[in-house]
Amino acid sequence: MANTRTAPSGTPTKVTQKHNKGGIGESTLRPDGTLKVTGEFAYSSDMWHEDMLWGQTLRSPVAHAEIENIDISEALAMPGVYSVLTYADLPAEMKNYGLEIQDTPVLANGRVRHHGEPIALVAADHPETARRAAAKIKIDFKELPLVTDEASALAEDAVLLHPGRDDHHAGHVPHPNIVHRQPIIRGNADEAAKKADVIVTGEYTFGMQDQAFLGPESGLAVPGEDGGVDLYVATQWLHSDLKQIAPVLGLPEEKVRMTLSGVGGAFGGREDISMQIHACLLALATNKPVKMVYNRFESFFGHVHRHPAKLWYEHGATKDGKITHMKCRIVLDGGAYASASPAVVGNASSLSVGPYVIDDVDIEAIALYTNNPPCGAMRGFGAVQACFAYEAQMDKLAAKLGMDPVEFRQLNAMEQGTIMPTGQVVDSPAPVAELLRRVKERPLPPERQWESAGEGADVRALPGGLSNTTHGEGVVRGVGYAVGIKNVGFSEGFDDYSTARVRLEVINGEPVAMVHTAMAEVGQGGVTVHAQIARTELGVTQVTIHPADTQVGSAGSTSASRQTYMTGGAVKNTCEAVREKLLEIGRRKNGSYHPAWAHAELVLEGGKVVTDGGEVLADIADILEDEAIDIELEFRHRPTEAFDLVTGQGNGHVQYTFAAHRAVVEVDTELGLVKVVELATAQDVGKALNMLSVVGQIQGGTTQGLGVAVMEEIIVDPKTAKVRNPSFTDYLIPTILDTPTIPVDVLELADPNAPYGLRGLGEAPTLSSTPAVLAAIRQATGLELNKTPIRPEALTGTL
Repeated sequence: MANTRTAPSGTPTKVTQKHNKGGIGESTLRPDGTLKVTGEFAYSSDMWHEDMLWGQTLRSPVAHAEIENIDISEALAMPGVYSVLTYADLPAEMKNYGLEIQDTPVLANGRVRHHGEPIALVAADHPETARRAAAKIKIDFKELPLVTDEASALAEDAVLLHPGRDDHHAGHVPHPNIVHRQPIIRGNADEAAKKADVIVTGEYTFGMQDQAFLGPESGLAVPGEDGGVDLYVATQWLHSDLKQIAPVLGLPEEKVRMTLSGVGGAFGGREDISMQIHACLLALATNKPVKMVYNRFESFFGHVHRHPAKLWYEHGATKDGKITHMKCRIVLDGGAYASASPAVVGNASSLSVGPYVIDDVDIEAIALYTNNPPCGAMRGFGAVQACFAYEAQMDKLAAKLGMDPVEFRQLNAMEQGTIMPTGQVVDSPAPVAELLRRVKERPLPPERQWESAGEGADVRALPGGLSNTTHGEGVVRGVGYAVGIKNVGFSEGFDDYSTARVRLEVINGEPVAMVHTAMAEVGQGGVTVHAQIARTELGVTQVTIHPADTQVGSAGSTSASRQTYMTGGAVKNTCEAVREKLLEIGRRKNGSYHPAWAHAELVLEGGKVVTDGGEVLADIADILEDEAIDIELEFRHRPTEAFDLVTGQGNGHVQYTFAAHRAVVEVDTELGLVKVVELATAQDVGKALNMLSVVGQIQGGTTQGLGVAVMEEIIVDPKTAKVRNPSFTDYLIPTILDTPTIPVDVLELADPNAPYGLRGLGEAPTLSSTPAVLAAIRQATGLELNKTPIRPEALTGTL
């Protein structure tokens, strides 16, 4: 259930239409929704092509080694095998790729740097033949010393993961095994600490989380007659893929034609390249279509994960509850290759203070190169790890001062006009105190419901659930609160833009709009919103969404909570241009018949041109006749700037978004089992273009935060750097039985700088849900609990 309120603070961009059915503000149904829940939706793994081959990747069984020899003879001799490729077979001078730093080999070149690194590729006429052939490839390894943590990465005699690196971060990091370092200095934290009546410190550990999308990496590469290739793939960013794929194939970008296929979730895990280049290489080598589909085991090695982190914090406060200063150091494990680590460092450092007013800070964030699995983008992108730590610190401060934890947060909460530690002014609504008030004032769920239900008690309401481990003995309730801050869009001076093409024409006597973007629909509902925007701005009922491909300009990544803001903004702007062109045609054809064409404010509504007074001037179909209006435009948000490499000062972010949570848990203190009873949340979304989708996003992000609080973690053996749990048997994610009631309270405080006043919303609920659950467990048990996820042995003292 969602409670909504539109507040007067901030003015949204004017909405031209208010009465077009299926326009913005309505909870229109998703066009792909029914197909997905009935199992009829075609995902990328469902694609098929006549005379298709199957691709398979051979991956390293060790985390760090020199490759002394590769013998592919037995694999090539197998019936049904068409091709076996290694690094020596790569066709172009460029043999690496990467989102920002091109440090990732297409196939290992004499050295593997992490468990599961790709070494060879096989194409065969059957997937089992390809798998067996890959298993016949013989490789001689000479294992090398491992780099697995900060101590081994930064030691004087540390093995360098990328010796001789010359990327643009290399010159300012103090050690070659540091991918990127970002300090932020404002005021004087040491002097401010002298004014503190209380000081609290904490060391926190955040585990490696997997995106755990249900649709594995998959795609189909089809060689073209022109020597190019057509790639149908599940991804988050078509044009970024294109810029990485074409150079290593030795092809111009126009000969690599990409089309988005059905995506089964992403959450950041599809922002990097997985099988795209490999499938294209095999297709071009065999001159046959090649399909690649990872199984779940391989998927755990085929994409990046959330950075595990170590965080050290110090906060001080006066006896009346005002925070005096903050010091922190954040160490992110980036794994073997850079991926998005530099940007994650920027987010972690710039958002490490949380949604609070603290004038004196001393912050450092770094990401390391190690032999652990590569880490990169995941929902929340550096802000998640920081929120877990600074919210634990808020509870410690409140407790030491004898204050209510919510009131303490409200006393120090930022608001519009607050200056961030980077020097940037928060110039749109920041309702931190109000969000906290809303979750706190919500009625609590009844305690010990199983007792009042008598014989009708549902054992699923107890910790342990259907395992029937308790009937209430040793079960204690806890309530915890948290609030977080997340940036929206790409930051630090990145040229963040999106493109939309809109075509308006008459088909069968009715005006129809076609919207064409390269936006990756990964489950966020962008295709629904784009149609709503077109209906709103063009006054039409029929809207067609063209399949996303690279035949239109880039839409950027479906990440950073940016797509509704950016590509939605592009669709809006382009529709406005189409509307103006239509009215220009109407004035040319009909202007002499009615003075309103020249003087009135005209809108498009219900397929007609209407004055602001409601008078119909013409049908859109009559104005267009056989003519079509086709316009493609780019949309950019306000410019940002890079953070200073010494002080961290700079207007690095375009928008901030906020969410708060209250967690209610019941803990079996004897067995260490946790039942999350409720995760209430309040979030400011600026303007809800589709409330059903808004609530779904908030509940989904909340559930992912719950997962990393109590169960989700990729376990990497510290002695071998090998992943120990690459399966959904051993890597646990919340099921419907683990997911509590998630009441959602939506605020709509418009950002005057954003299309329709909207605020990116997909990531913020992932931040504060985790520390809220931890805070509730701490209250129930009295334990400090400074690591995620919380495992039973941490609660029972049996570690």
